[in-house]
Amino acid sequence: MHIVEGGVVAPKGFKSGGKFIGLKKKRKDLSIVLSEIPCSFAALFTTNKVKAAPVIWNQEIYNNYSKIRALVINSGNANACTGQKGYEDTVLTAKTLAKSIGADQHEILVASTGVIGVPLPIDKITNNIDGLVQELDDDVVSGINAAEGIMTTDTNIKMISVKIEIEGKEIHIGGMAKGSGMIHPNMATMLSFITTDINIDESLLRDTLKEITKDTYNMISVDGDTSTNDMVIALANGMAGNAQIISRDENYKIFYDAFLYVNKYLAQEIVRDGEGASKFIEVNVNGAKSKEDAILIVKSVLTSNLVKTALFGEDANWGRVLCAAGYSGADFNPDKATLYFESNNESILLLEQGLPVTFDEDKAFNILKNNDITIRIELEEGEGSSTGWGCDLSYEYVKINGEYRT
Repeated sequence: MHIVEGGVVAPKGFKSGGKFIGLKKKRKDLSIVLSEIPCSFAALFTTNKVKAAPVIWNQEIYNNYSKIRALVINSGNANACTGQKGYEDTVLTAKTLAKSIGADQHEILVASTGVIGVPLPIDKITNNIDGLVQELDDDVVSGINAAEGIMTTDTNIKMISVKIEIEGKEIHIGGMAKGSGMIHPNMATMLSFITTDINIDESLLRDTLKEITKDTYNMISVDGDTSTNDMVIALANGMAGNAQIISRDENYKIFYDAFLYVNKYLAQEIVRDGEGASKFIEVNVNGAKSKEDAILIVKSVLTSNLVKTALFGEDANWGRVLCAAGYSGADFNPDKATLYFESNNESILLLEQGLPVTFDEDKAFNILKNNDITIRIELEEGEGSSTGWGCDLSYEYVKINGEYRT
């Protein structure tokens, strides 16, 4: 596997673009990703019962249709809690793009991100779709423009693309994502779009995305809030020309590893850009009775405000970690727990077999001064393990979200 440039336009047959149309005060706010030919697709959506209009539209397509030509994404307005008019605006967005590219409206997926409960300025979108379609291209700049157009409070673009080879055919996977706050396991306030030119059975692609999401997007947390607009969508147009992958053979394994890499990278980039974050935190649990128990502990530690604030303050308050593990609902014996803080190839033992260890406070402080920190918990209960990613909780997070609408 090799990392290449391009993002969502790295795979053959895809074009993209992004532009400013006035939904936000500044920065690009409308993006389109287009495939030359219809794509198979996979998707997962927010678990929040309050779903934005584009989520409802896309779910209907997912359940009733099988081919997609394009994605259209706006930022600056979530089109959530906007009633029937919001849904009609989503349909109109799809119809407008479909007409512009000569496709059926049900071949268009729509996404929105931004402020909830504000009517969508639909005219700004429909009046600019044709113009953006004319600007779509498959060069690196076009991939960057599309990634910029989906940002809200993000401080940087999140995009990646890789190249693999299967039976002599070059295959590309590209992706872009947005997300900074309102991030929590079971889909966060994130949008993630993956493109690939591999020829793969659609049901296998859908199963693969479900599996990978469990260990990537569902294992990140910034602030414990699950949004109304979250989705991850993967498009596969088959233009690489490989023999269709229909089973979990060796060729599938090559694709799976690269697909996992792309999605894991994007999930981690979302956390690294967490609103006001100064620390990237990995929680690694090993030796749990089951993977499910390990996941419960990881998520509980990642979402503990006391853990997050301790790490912001660079305080080795390991008791908060053990406390969060204890109320996670996981079945484990605290007397077998061993706990480490790690960073930059340094590790410090804080708890061993349920008992506190006298440790060097200066060494602990120096470890916690680093930007990337790992909390490792060893339980010696079984074979279950899990890893998740989060960030600290800072003064800046409160400031950003206290002023979000202003």
